[in-house]
Amino acid sequence: MSGPRFGRGPLAADEELGGPSRPVGAALPLLRRAARFFLPYQGRLVFIATLILASSVIGLANPYLLKLMIDDAFPKGDIGLLGLYAALMVIVPIINGGIGLAQSWMTASVGQFVMRDLRNLLFTHVQSMPIRFFSETRTGEIQSRLTNDVSGVQSVVSDAAANLASSVAIVLSTLVAMALIDWRLTAVSLCVAPLFLYFSSRASAARRKASGEVQGALADLTSIAEEHLSVGGALLAKSFGRAEAGAERFTARSGDLAVLQLRQALTGRWVGVVVQVVFSGIPALVYFVAGALVATGASDAPTIGDIVAFTTLQSRLFFPLASLLGLQVEIGGSLALFERIFAYLDLTPEIKDAPDAITLHRSSVRGGVELRGVAFSYPRPPDGPATARNDQFALHEISFRAEPGSLTALVGPSGSGKSSILNLIPRFWDVTGGAVLIDGHDVRNITLRSLGDVIGVVTQETHLLHATIRENLTYAKSDATDKELWSAIEGASLAERVRELPLGLDTVVGERGYKLSGGERQRLAIARVLLKDPPILLLDEATSALDSVSERHVQEALERAMRGRTTIAVAHRLSTVASADQILVLDHGRIVERGRHAELRRAGGLYGALAEMQFGLVESGTP
Repeated sequence: MSGPRFGRGPLAADEELGGPSRPVGAALPLLRRAARFFLPYQGRLVFIATLILASSVIGLANPYLLKLMIDDAFPKGDIGLLGLYAALMVIVPIINGGIGLAQSWMTASVGQFVMRDLRNLLFTHVQSMPIRFFSETRTGEIQSRLTNDVSGVQSVVSDAAANLASSVAIVLSTLVAMALIDWRLTAVSLCVAPLFLYFSSRASAARRKASGEVQGALADLTSIAEEHLSVGGALLAKSFGRAEAGAERFTARSGDLAVLQLRQALTGRWVGVVVQVVFSGIPALVYFVAGALVATGASDAPTIGDIVAFTTLQSRLFFPLASLLGLQVEIGGSLALFERIFAYLDLTPEIKDAPDAITLHRSSVRGGVELRGVAFSYPRPPDGPATARNDQFALHEISFRAEPGSLTALVGPSGSGKSSILNLIPRFWDVTGGAVLIDGHDVRNITLRSLGDVIGVVTQETHLLHATIRENLTYAKSDATDKELWSAIEGASLAERVRELPLGLDTVVGERGYKLSGGERQRLAIARVLLKDPPILLLDEATSALDSVSERHVQEALERAMRGRTTIAVAHRLSTVASADQILVLDHGRIVERGRHAELRRAGGLYGALAEMQFGLVESGTP
């Protein structure tokens, strides 16, 4: 089975964060790809661009008004003209401020919409990944991509495009205005531009690497928190007295993160210092050149108003140019985050609908299940040893048919392949060889959605949402009525318990259902399947971890759930096995015995040994 490597994350070893940095040219495809998220908002972007252009042009008014005051109003001594210029110098910033507020609001809205789209796309894509991805990737790592990484690019996505456009517009319009006043002084002002580009590119590369290291550390910290602060993690720590060890682990990684974030915060800041120093020296150079032109008696020497207006425009360049250099540094840092996000978006689900996949309709499904010559091997984990083999089969030539409405029991020692068979039927994994069929259709040619509609699964490890009983049930059928909910609850032998709860169906079950007992969680899961009403039911050791009282209640619920459905059950209990239409005995991934309970007992063999050991049967026991 081929496909992308998952492990700690889907990146190859040389792509892990903090590894070798990519060439500068690799940034352009990333930026172009990020820019595609703005395409749905082209109308708003055009409006923002119009506001930016208007603001940059209006901003040129005050330096020219200042030139006019010095070269025109002052020599004439015209108080009225002086008052007009002064009034305009007050009005222009007010107008520009209003335009700036409108631009900021529009920019923020586009930024938030883009972030929403990115989060939604990433979440939806991750959900489409196969079980292999989730079994080989830490939950905290996935959460970090969805939260830390997306949040990390939020400021860049929200502000970078507008700041870039605004800064470019101001710089270009200012340079044009400066050139119109005196092209020689403009050339002097631009002589240091290559230095800025060089320094900023260096800082951008360093910031990109630092950002990658920070996000990697954040992912580790999120994973540690998720492992220790979940209900299961907290119970584990308390039961083994390891809370302090968990805190020490978190504290150590938190300290590493603080050092990396400090380094990230300081990376590239020296560029701003260089810009400030250089910009402080350029006016002196401009004054010197302008003075030399005047002193030599050049006919086209600048006037005092020209020099004042020019230096005013020149100072107007400082903030947008510094912003452009800072943006390059910030965008360089964000590229590492985009790489992490796009690394997940680029993962191709190994299990997906075939181009000609058919849709099964529940009403027409009879429920016949057949495994025909099935072989299966789990792929070698990406972080496993290089010498590990991935051709060691978990299942060999498995063939059987479960007739519609029948009960098939799978028994065998631990690791014999029972759960692997169940996982192949709903395509949690795909077969390595052979085929799994439902009503004669290969499951690989059935849409995943309709496959999920016709199959119900109850496992030993029940997963419940941190929500109400009602919400956990309606997860199976969103439009279920209260009558249908209570019918499912009664079928799962849980109605009496739910009625005892103060809020009934609106009782919150807690993280993973820990407010309920193990038996109650299992019965709620069975009620959820009953509400779904699938024609095929898969049971994976659903009662093996329960006490005898809870087991009796769950077993009663399971017996009701199995009625009229094709059921394939990994069984440890006598009642399930004894009533099965066929029993398949597995050992080392092969079916070594098959038949009904009585005939297999009489035959002895592995089933006889398992019956005596696991089911508590003796030779003279109940048949």
